Amino acid sequence: MKKHTPFIIAELGTSHGGDAVKAKELIAAAVESGADCIKCQIVFADEILHPKTGTVTLPGGQIPLYTVFKSLEQDEDFYEMMKNEAEKRGIVFLATPFGLKSAALLKKLNPKAVKIASPELNFTALLEEIASWDKPLYLSTGVSSLGDIEEALGVIKAASPSYGSKPEHITLLHCVTAYPAPPEDYNLRILPFLAGIFGKPVGISDHSLDPLLVPVLGTALGAAAVEKHFCLSRDDPGLDDPIALDPAAFAGMCAAIRRAASLESARLIEELRDEFGPDVVEKTLGSGIKTLAPSEAANYGRTNRSIHATRNITEGETISPDMIAVLRTEKILRPGLHPRWEKQIPGRKARNFIPAGEGIRFEDI
Repeated sequence: MKKHTPFIIAELGTSHGGDAVKAKELIAAAVESGADCIKCQIVFADEILHPKTGTVTLPGGQIPLYTVFKSLEQDEDFYEMMKNEAEKRGIVFLATPFGLKSAALLKKLNPKAVKIASPELNFTALLEEIASWDKPLYLSTGVSSLGDIEEALGVIKAASPSYGSKPEHITLLHCVTAYPAPPEDYNLRILPFLAGIFGKPVGISDHSLDPLLVPVLGTALGAAAVEKHFCLSRDDPGLDDPIALDPAAFAGMCAAIRRAASLESARLIEELRDEFGPDVVEKTLGSGIKTLAPSEAANYGRTNRSIHATRNITEGETISPDMIAVLRTEKILRPGLHPRWEKQIPGRKARNFIPAGEGIRFEDI
C-alpha cells in the first residue's frame, strides 16, 4: 500500500430521522467539513432483524430495536432527494442496502458506488446481487475472520467472474464492530497485511470516539479510505449520533488526514506518539494479525447474518421460502445457519418446533 490522501466518507447513516430538511442540513455540513462523500443507510426493518430481536437503550429508555428500524424506513423519493442534494453540492452519494428490497431501491438510483456493512459481509444473496451491478464496492470487514473475507470475495467472483478483476472494483474497509470501538482494538498494522493478501485497496471504517488517532494513524499506513459517522450534534436522537463527529470535529479530522497524506509515515507516527503517548499509539497499531477485536468478539455470529424463522414452524411442517429470512441475530435470539444454506432449506421438513425469530440449525431440519 502506498500512502496517499484517503477518500473521506461522512457516514450520515439514519441521523436525518426521516426529516428532509435535516438530511439537507447534514449533507451541507458534511460538504463544508471537507468530506469527499456522504453515505446513508436504506433501512427496511423486516430485512434486517426479527420483531423479537430485543431492545436498545435510547434517551427514551429501552426501545424494541425492530421498532427503531421500522421508524427509520423511507421511500425511494427520500433517497433520490438525498442523492440529488449530494450531487448538486459536488459530493459523491453512497448508500448501504441491507437486503434485496433495499438493494432494488438503490439500484434504481444508479449510484456511482455501493457500501456493504460488516454484518452483511456473509449475506450471500446480497453479495451476489451487488456483484451483478459492476459498480465500485466498499466492503466492511468488522467482526470477521480472514476466512469470512475470503468467502465473501469468492461469492462475489463466482456471481460475476469479471467483477473484481481490477483492484479498484472493491475496497475493503477494516472495521471494529463495537459502538464505540476502543482505539486500541483497531490493530492498524493489519491494513497493508490485508492489502497484500487480497490484492485490494484497504481503508478504515472507524467507530472510535477520537477524531484523529485512528484516521491519521491509518493514513500513515496507507489507508485508501476513511469512513466516520457524522452528525450535527452528539446530543441529537439518532441511533449512531452518540459515536459520531459533529461538523467541527469532522472538519478537524479531514484537515489532519490531508496534512498526514503529505508527510513521511515515520515522521507522522512520531508526531502521534508525542501527542497521544507511545503506549497508546503502539496499542492502536497492534500486532497486524487478523483476529476478532476484544470489543467485538461477543458479537461474532450475532451481528452477522444467519437464517431465522419468520414465524412459528411446527414439527413435521414443510418449510417454505416465506418461513425463513436471513437476519441479524443480535443479543437474545439464537443464531442460525450461515446464509450460504438459504437455498437448501425450503422443501425440507422441520424435525422439531422452531419458535418465531429463532435461528434455524441443522438439527432443526
